[in-house]
Amino acid sequence: MTLSVGDRLPEATFMTMTADGPNKVSTDDVFKGKTVALFAVPGAFTPTCSAKHLPGFVEKADEIKAKGVDTIACVSVNDVFVMDAWGKSQNAGDDVVMLADGNGDFAQAIGLVMDGTGFGMGTRSQRFSMIVKDGVVSELNVEAPGEFKVSSADHILGQL
Repeated sequence: MTLSVGDRLPEATFMTMTADGPNKVSTDDVFKGKTVALFAVPGAFTPTCSAKHLPGFVEKADEIKAKGVDTIACVSVNDVFVMDAWGKSQNAGDDVVMLADGNGDFAQAIGLVMDGTGFGMGTRSQRFSMIVKDGVVSELNVEAPGEFKVSSADHILGQL
């Protein structure tokens, strides 16, 4: 079943990189008691994700946070080392939390997976964005295959 507006996010574990190395964080760690702008990309270092999606959120981070967002987070079905390197290469700094969904468990749990096997990418997350308030989805924007319109930082800004 695909996640919908009004649904509570399922329990999941992500990996983030810290100064001490990889660290597990739960959905509660990321979303409980916070307003979060979460966006998902099919893959770190891929063309649209690197040229538009992540850079848009880095560029608009201050505007998004000024509208009441506590955390901006990017999730992808990549390992924590790739997500860390991608965040550094995109100058995400502390503006965007890079969440690795290495095995795709979160994407699967929310029903937003895509089959990237034709490109040698395996099962990945669909491109989407959402606003989550205390673990409950208040806005959900899922892109049509190959598109980049409703999951952008500008679209999220318009929803806040």
